[in-house]
Amino acid sequence: MGYNQENYKRIRTEYETKAFRAQEEAELRREELYREIPELREIDGRLGKFGLRIMQSALQGESAEEGIEALRRENEEICRVRAELLRRHGYPADYSEPHYECDKCRDSGYVGIKMCSCMRMRLVEAGMASSGLSSLMRTQSFDNFSLAFYRGDAREEEIMTRNLRTVRDYADGFSLEGEKKMPSLLFLGGTGLGKTHLSTAVARRVIEKGYDVFYNSAVGMLSDFEERRFGNGAVAGDGDNTARYTACDLLIIDDLGTEVVNQFTLSCLYHVINTRLNLQKPTVISTNLTSQELRRAYSDRITSRLMGEYLLVPFYGTDVRKQKIRS
Repeated sequence: MGYNQENYKRIRTEYETKAFRAQEEAELRREELYREIPELREIDGRLGKFGLRIMQSALQGESAEEGIEALRRENEEICRVRAELLRRHGYPADYSEPHYECDKCRDSGYVGIKMCSCMRMRLVEAGMASSGLSSLMRTQSFDNFSLAFYRGDAREEEIMTRNLRTVRDYADGFSLEGEKKMPSLLFLGGTGLGKTHLSTAVARRVIEKGYDVFYNSAVGMLSDFEERRFGNGAVAGDGDNTARYTACDLLIIDDLGTEVVNQFTLSCLYHVINTRLNLQKPTVISTNLTSQELRRAYSDRITSRLMGEYLLVPFYGTDVRKQKIRS
């Protein structure tokens, strides 16, 4: 899995802080109890010695089992007396225990060597926030992608039904492990046909599977590269906001063709596309341009990769936004 490393480090630190805080607060409550109920300190001292006594009993050979059982009963009785003492003074039995947000992992983030579901969900939420698609993910998913807008033409409905199935299967089966190579996708079609909606749905599903996804428009991406080159001295590895375009597990570039095309932007676009292909890291690109318009707008070394290495997903129909306005 490829959780965003910045998110992982930050959330790992959050968990370490939470666990320490829970233990620290428990210690403060324990000291409060010792002040209010002095005899409790002696009881806790006796309970604290049980581990050593059990080890000593286990070394006694044949009588070990009987000795351990006697210690277990003694421990249960002392715990009962302790709980009753706390109750009489108006405290719950677990008052001095750490109060963790997650009882499964005790706020460590892991149950044994397996990541706890609470930490995995926290990473998914952080991944959505840092993907660049967090606001769209609240409203766009596979489940609410409606094929009703394409039913005016049987051929268009057939193609869009196939597209939805293809893209959903792609997201459900997304993996960078093993020898299987995930293809890159090129969404081709006019404005308002659902390209961004399905891109968002893919991003959400892939993030939920534990991968690092990053989204930006072509204009936004190339603006980042311009800032790196012409901005306030940011260089690779030091304030570089372009590294994630080649480092993330899945990159989504929206609205290719809306950017200013010049030698610099062509060079940056080629760098991202070619580097990710060489690293076998998939990319989803959407554009309103036709294949012929792409060839006219970009160099052969870019279009040959888009047309030859990407899985083409053509979108057909009538602008969904206009259909919603008319309805």
